[in-house]
Amino acid sequence: MVLLTTTEIDKELTKNRRLEIATFGMGCFWGPEARFGSLQGVIRTRVGYTGGTTVAPTYKTIEDHTETVEIDYDPTSISYEEILLHFWRNHYPNRDQYKGQQYVSSLRFHNQQQKLIIDLVKSEMEKELGEPIETEITPVGHFTLAEDRHQKYYLKRYPNVLDKLYWLYPSEESLINSTFAARLNGFVKGFGTRDQIVTEIESWPLPENARQQLIRQFMILKW
Repeated sequence: MVLLTTTEIDKELTKNRRLEIATFGMGCFWGPEARFGSLQGVIRTRVGYTGGTTVAPTYKTIEDHTETVEIDYDPTSISYEEILLHFWRNHYPNRDQYKGQQYVSSLRFHNQQQKLIIDLVKSEMEKELGEPIETEITPVGHFTLAEDRHQKYYLKRYPNVLDKLYWLYPSEESLINSTFAARLNGFVKGFGTRDQIVTEIESWPLPENARQQLIRQFMILKW
């Protein structure tokens, strides 16, 4: 049987792909990481802090920074436009819902092409919502990775599951960078189904034995 580490799996899933990055805030970053981690075409997810002026923000010293989700995605599988639609349709982007700068609705664009797409989709969404959108839209600046306890937060609520997956995730970095962990984090939050995850794994460019190993592992996990 072929046993692959998550690093080897991630390498295979990203080989010959030109991944792009999307960075955004939708309030507390735990839920959005799970939501976007469940989407096919999203390869990696991580949470952190952007937008502020202080150096090296932490959860306790966030000050003028915003809780942010950052994803690596394959634009041949999911477009930036689709990501923006998921973003705006899954939170209320106006300030009467904000609880300070920490939870502000934000889009941090990485290039002018993203900015152009944001402007177009924002105009469409304002028509759909019937009101102006107040999302904070700025260049990405610096992204500071949040503390380990915030990464894949919902999956970490099942330490017995992580114990069974230690062979896949011997380090925190391997967990953060894992597509499979992103799907599991979304699944336990209620995004996606077992059948959807199994079908996706069956399409991954891995050795057949490795795909079946992941599927068997997934199906025996107790939540």
